Amino acid sequence: MLKKIRNKVNTAISTVRAAVACKKAEGYVDSGVKILIAVVIGALLLGGLYVLFNTTIMPTVTTKITELFSYNG
Repeated sequence: MLKKIRNKVNTAISTVRAAVACKKAEGYVDSGVKILIAVVIGALLLGGLYVLFNTTIMPTVTTKITELFSYNG
């Protein structure tokens, strides 16, 4: 029983040491910055589409539909 626990603890310690010793360039900060940039760009894109639809596309569509249904032929 104690041998099993000791093996698990040693495995956990070696995993942590390997993670700390890893010199990989992709870290938490890099990933966080990438996610933040993606969120900001997505928000700007959605905001632009919202403005485009509300000011340009939807009034035109509404006018065309109104003209279509108010046909006095």
